[in-house]
Amino acid sequence: TRDLVLVGGGHSHALVLRMWGMKPLAGVRLTVINPTPTAAYSGMLPGHIAGHYTRDELDIDLVKLCRFAGARLIVGSATHIDPRAKTVTINGRPPIGYDVASVDIGIHTQMPEMSGLAEFGTTVKPLGIFASRWSEHLAKISDQRMSADLAVIGGGIGGAEIAMAMAHAVRQSGQTPNVSLIEAASQLGGMGKRTERMVLKGLQAIGVKVVFGAEVSEVRPDAVALSSGSRIPSCFTVSSAGGRPHAWLSQTELPLHDGYIEVDETLSVIGEPDLFAAGDCAHLSHAPRPKAGVYAVRAGSVLLHNLKTRLSGGTLKPFHPQRTFLKLISLGEKSAIADKGGISLQGKRLWDWKNHIDQKFMDNFRNLPKMADAQLPEHTLGVADALAGNPLCGGCGAKVGPGVLREALAAVPASVRKDVLSQPGDDAALLGFGDKTQVISVDHLRSFDEDPWRMARIATVHALGDVWAMGAEPQSVLASLTLTRMEPELQKRTLAEIMDGIRSIAGPVGAEIVGGHTTLGAETTIGLTVTGTINRDQKPISLEGAKLGDALILTRPIGSGTLLAAEMAGDANGADIVALLEEMQRPQSAAAGILQDAHAMTDVTGFGLGGHLLAMCRASGVGAALSLKAIPVFDGALKLAEAGVRSSIYPENAKAKASFEGINGPIGDLLFDPQTSGGLLAAVSPVAADDLLIALENAGFIAAVIGKITDHEGRITCE
Repeated sequence: TRDLVLVGGGHSHALVLRMWGMKPLAGVRLTVINPTPTAAYSGMLPGHIAGHYTRDELDIDLVKLCRFAGARLIVGSATHIDPRAKTVTINGRPPIGYDVASVDIGIHTQMPEMSGLAEFGTTVKPLGIFASRWSEHLAKISDQRMSADLAVIGGGIGGAEIAMAMAHAVRQSGQTPNVSLIEAASQLGGMGKRTERMVLKGLQAIGVKVVFGAEVSEVRPDAVALSSGSRIPSCFTVSSAGGRPHAWLSQTELPLHDGYIEVDETLSVIGEPDLFAAGDCAHLSHAPRPKAGVYAVRAGSVLLHNLKTRLSGGTLKPFHPQRTFLKLISLGEKSAIADKGGISLQGKRLWDWKNHIDQKFMDNFRNLPKMADAQLPEHTLGVADALAGNPLCGGCGAKVGPGVLREALAAVPASVRKDVLSQPGDDAALLGFGDKTQVISVDHLRSFDEDPWRMARIATVHALGDVWAMGAEPQSVLASLTLTRMEPELQKRTLAEIMDGIRSIAGPVGAEIVGGHTTLGAETTIGLTVTGTINRDQKPISLEGAKLGDALILTRPIGSGTLLAAEMAGDANGADIVALLEEMQRPQSAAAGILQDAHAMTDVTGFGLGGHLLAMCRASGVGAALSLKAIPVFDGALKLAEAGVRSSIYPENAKAKASFEGINGPIGDLLFDPQTSGGLLAAVSPVAADDLLIALENAGFIAAVIGKITDHEGRITCE
């Protein structure tokens, strides 16, 4: 009955998601919007820069967290919030409607007035981007492809920590660091006198030069120029000078204080009872505080309570931030300074303490609790066995197996109509109309993604696969949609997203939406009937034309079923899933055009690469030889397959192994992995194969020649 939208994956929202997963509020559809599939934890950034933590240890995997919380994750940047229309605008897709929303987007350290910084420098925030750039630059220093001249602009606690961390990392790489910390004031900021003396001593000990009273005039590729005329060598310049609010907030009607969203003691945006804000992007009007992650962490439980209360009724709680907090300052090496209330201490045990606090926080997201399975009611024989395996997958993983389908189609009589040009079992039906042959196909997908817009795009690419595989031009799309039970306002929002998703794929390739049907049911399903046209003097590409010696070209990696099965269980890497979903939304129209002279072609879907190749071989009366190492695979799929992750249709698909020789290892198992929105598999002239592959790669496809057609009818050898 209600849409709750969390804009940003900051610390407060991350905690809200974890707690929500433990105890969700029934009736709420939860959406998270963040520019990346991960959210970096600021407390461990200096340790990561120094080399004490890996990148994975630094990041909160929002894909896993959202799966645990039952939320959809939209990977994109919010650019506007309209509190009147109650919508959030995101680049590249329709606005997202909300009933209640919260903003936790952090801050950035961009300084547009600093000449050259955007071109030749980087900023500490966003943290993830900075961490990636530093990793790349450190590798160049280690290989002596770049000098170790480094500079940090901004002498607060954060700047000092980053400078010492970079110096330590360079030393560990075997090189000698030359790091400068540049501060416009005459002292380090954000700390007391005693702590400052200790930090300055730490900077000196690790070899960081501190330049006070320095006004930067320009950042250059190899130096930082000061207004005094002096020049500080630097091939990697970092700005840590002062956090700034995101500029797009100033274009909204939200109440702002120096660019930050003003909230009251309940974290409600002032004057907007259905909108909340937390973390560094919020200004606590009742208790102003400096920007620090500790306040975002402490605000998490209050924010969760107030979001649930606003959605279900009740009394909001106030948030009372502490006046002071413990500052633990990393010194590059595994040593730290503790500062609170004028008391300062230093030592390695303090770094151990800081590490313990940080690891404990991150364990909240690394070790998400496994929810207990529901107890089976009284049941018949076979029910427990049927439910003992993986839960039913979405997409093509939920389809009926090839053996069952083949038996069912065997009972369908051959067509006797002259205008029906195809037979049961073909990829799509062929109908004759005057000087045109019409290709018609239908497909529907059980949703595996909580985002209806993205799911609609994937379903459209998937359904059009048969049209492209037969060499036809897309013509029309007819939608058949099942929505979960929801109130009319949410129905309207959902249908708008789905139809825009379909249109965004179908329109550019020449197909028009011509109507459809809707119903409410237990789960979201997107079905599409698609048509395409071929001139009658043009022979459709079918499964039957593969010739001895033909090269086999695949236009998309395999492994999507395994990745989606792992994601559903919360075991997949979030970045791998986001990359997969992006590729699944790529239309195959350009690839079909490049392969228009293929002798035989099919799209790789529910039966997996192995099943669809076998169908082509049987229809053409040939065999095939596959090079397993040449087959492109989605990132993460091989490791998951090796660990035994399987889609629910895999056992049925794998019965085709009897027709294969030489299958081994996880790549052999992935031959029978169901592919949703899979690539095109084409048998082409071996003379043309190299040129076709180059054309596909130039068009952006992850394509490969994976084998050839042989004369071993119905047999496929692998090596």
